[in-house]
Amino acid sequence: MTAPVAIEVHDLVKRYGGLVAVGGVSFTVCQGEIFGLLGPNGAGKTTTLEIMEGLRRADAGRVIVQGIDVLAHPRQARALMGVQLQEAGFFERLTVAETITAFGRFHRQSVPVPQLLSRLQLEEKARTLVENLSGGQRQRLSIALALVNDPQVVFLDEPTTGLDPQARRNLWDIIRSIREEGRTVILTTHYMDEAEELCDRVAIMDHGTITAIDTPVSLIQTYAPGAKVFVAPHRQEDEEQIGQQLRSLPGVAGVESNGNGEITLLTGQLEVTVGALIELGRNGEVHYRSMRIEASNLEDVFLKLTGRRLRE
Repeated sequence: MTAPVAIEVHDLVKRYGGLVAVGGVSFTVCQGEIFGLLGPNGAGKTTTLEIMEGLRRADAGRVIVQGIDVLAHPRQARALMGVQLQEAGFFERLTVAETITAFGRFHRQSVPVPQLLSRLQLEEKARTLVENLSGGQRQRLSIALALVNDPQVVFLDEPTTGLDPQARRNLWDIIRSIREEGRTVILTTHYMDEAEELCDRVAIMDHGTITAIDTPVSLIQTYAPGAKVFVAPHRQEDEEQIGQQLRSLPGVAGVESNGNGEITLLTGQLEVTVGALIELGRNGEVHYRSMRIEASNLEDVFLKLTGRRLRE
């Protein structure tokens, strides 16, 4: 049975002078889904997110959240939302408990402070000043504030940026638990492994439009099928010569040098390619010191759709 639609985005357009930041974006998000909005810097995802949250007015288009038009009824729509901003404006001299209490008073209804402290694993920090929190603790507090009004839809803007691996994994569990409560989650992140791990579907934006939208698995199968084989020559000066030899291996769709002494083979026939490579090594036709294999992932899709050029 298909889940009901929680969010509808219809033909959003936003211009800044002659620049089209968002150019006719449309998509839907289902109830209880973690939906990832991905894109390089300047792709238009932040503007799209702010319009969805009711923080910025679109030049054209509509956003419907739980049946409410965000543009026509912004207060009603925002009452259904919880927003975790990338840079939250905390009161540094308040304690964690005082901060949650203060933000709770901005809403008509609020979740009890002890419940949120327990929910976000902040009980031991209840009387700690915000200025003394670690990065991971500040992010958990930020998510607590996004949940303080018991929202149906939660927006998380790069929630794990700058966190160590342990803190990141902890927040992943928290994000999953938000979805398990039946809430809808909109997530932005620059970590493709995070999106692949957490999101039911992702939309990849570039130049103000959506270039692809689907489940991570389907996007990988469509845009980056197969696997990557990394081969390290004995000597870096042999890299170009060996790269030319490996282009003729069966199943190889492309050969790249990643600049760190490895040659990357893109193959759609992993067993055939690896078997032929091992045979070349056994016969002494190609000399390499190591070989490793990686399945294609969402980062490969992202780079294929948006390019490798650095965006500032």
